[in-house]
Amino acid sequence: MSSVIACHACDLVHRRDPILARGRVRCVRCGAELYRTNDGGLDAAIAYAVCALVLFVLANAFPLVALKVNGTTRAATLVGAAVGLYRQGYASIALLVGFTTFFVPLAQILTLLYGLVPLRFGDGAGRRGRRGPRALFRMLAPLRPWGMAEVFVLGSLVALVKLAAMAQVIPGIALFSYGLLMITLAALSGATPTEQLWRWVDRGRQ
Repeated sequence: MSSVIACHACDLVHRRDPILARGRVRCVRCGAELYRTNDGGLDAAIAYAVCALVLFVLANAFPLVALKVNGTTRAATLVGAAVGLYRQGYASIALLVGFTTFFVPLAQILTLLYGLVPLRFGDGAGRRGRRGPRALFRMLAPLRPWGMAEVFVLGSLVALVKLAAMAQVIPGIALFSYGLLMITLAALSGATPTEQLWRWVDRGRQ
């Protein structure tokens, strides 16, 4: 018997049938996307995840921006900006910034690497790695929408344009790294839709 899936937009229940290696299934009532797969391989997904991890480290190891005013230069990092907001009494905003720009991207990258690398090598490594990834993949789907790298990058650009009128703004390595991270995370999400993840897990069981 085929499994069933409920539309997240209108709650209509559909029968879940196998689809092609590259396909997209939509709700017959409202047209919302139910699930999709692509013809990409594990190697491409892992490569995106490794690239994203390197960019994430660079984005947090170097200053985002430096401001030069009256001969004095001050640099700020992403974590330092969140800590600064917290110290100024904006605890809720600081937690939101830290959660959406630090925790969620890191959790997404590490979850995919932890789950996909054992599946890539298969056999013994795959059997050891399938215990945790199944639970992590279930957690990944609701967590993904909270990753707001593009919102952070656009907000940073707007802030830098406004600050340029008051001080000399020097973009840091981290700002460029985070911009590239935004693109890489988008490519990673496109290469690892939820249905594709579970197809890889099912293939690893065989």
